[in-house]
Amino acid sequence: MEVLGVVLLVFFIIVAILLVFLVLIQDEEGDSLGGIFAGGSSSAFGSRSGNILTKATSVLGVLFLILSLGLALVSKSDAGSGVEAAGRQLSTESSASNWVDEELGGADKSGATAE
Repeated sequence: MEVLGVVLLVFFIIVAILLVFLVLIQDEEGDSLGGIFAGGSSSAFGSRSGNILTKATSVLGVLFLILSLGLALVSKSDAGSGVEAAGRQLSTESSASNWVDEELGGADKSGATAE
């Protein structure tokens, strides 16, 4: 699994850099969201919705999401480590004692001390 994680990480970095590059080189002449609400053209998403840069950006965006989910699945920890395991260990250690008993310092619930 370590080799798969490294390969996914390399592809993830390449896709992220390409995605940033494609977003930066796109021209700003389009109407963007303002054209949708102002009615810039007769089609629903504008006249230039089929631009090759926007299609490539969409494909890279989908790849970015898929690779990030894949990295999360590959690099998740086992059930025996992490915060969940520490919580389980604490719950088994303190299962014999109750936090109320610890707070009252040996007194029972009615307020009388145990003798």
